[in-house]
Amino acid sequence: MEEFFANISRYPRYFISFTLGILLTALSPLLPMFKRPSTAIAAVSFLVAAIVLLSFTLRAMLGLSAV
Repeated sequence: MEEFFANISRYPRYFISFTLGILLTALSPLLPMFKRPSTAIAAVSFLVAAIVLLSFTLRAMLGLSAV
């Protein structure tokens, strides 16, 4: 039983390292864009717009009121 809990305790560490690895791999091609201010502003604007769009879409789909 002790081996079972030792094995289960490794899963959060695996999940964190897996998630960070995917984020690092996905964002590494985008890092050169942040060296120039004009492309950095465009990238941040696109990111904010994507988050707002996702928020509005989920609120409409779930029937939540925008208070």
